[in-house]
Amino acid sequence: MQMASSLSSSSSFVVVVVLFFTSLCTAQSGTDGYLHLRFYNHERVLGSGPNATVVYAVERRGSTSGAGFGNLIVYDNLLRQGVEPDSPIVGRNQGMGVGSSVAENSGLTILQLVFTAGEYNGSSIAVQGPFPVAPLQTLFERAITGGTGRFRNARGYLWTREVRSTNTTLTGRLDAYITFL
Repeated sequence: MQMASSLSSSSSFVVVVVLFFTSLCTAQSGTDGYLHLRFYNHERVLGSGPNATVVYAVERRGSTSGAGFGNLIVYDNLLRQGVEPDSPIVGRNQGMGVGSSVAENSGLTILQLVFTAGEYNGSSIAVQGPFPVAPLQTLFERAITGGTGRFRNARGYLWTREVRSTNTTLTGRLDAYITFL
């Protein structure tokens, strides 16, 4: 009887420790079969000088946002664990955007979220969809269309909300909701 009580108490301790560490992680599995990941895109904005992580590949029409109709931008931004610029790097957001709206209020993005550290190191998530020219804190959604490594056969959606900006940087919170085929 005493052994069962001791086992039960150590099991409870293990459960508490596991729950504590799980709450510290940025990834969590839902009970309804999806995986939720949160990370932050740290961009050096278009036109911010030689350290910009977003540049024109084709500039057909001048635009401060890059969304000029026919413009093509490419980017290679850092993905970090947190909103702070010195938070740990978990990967890169590499892709392109096309100014696809005549009204110049949105573009089409195609990107890979490439993980270079942590549990998902070596894996990537493929994403595509609109990127609106909108005020800070606007929430928008893009489709997760696949992935590699741990994200092979991934489907779902990516919510993005730009949460911080300066003259040279833009930080967005990315919430990926993933299911697997």
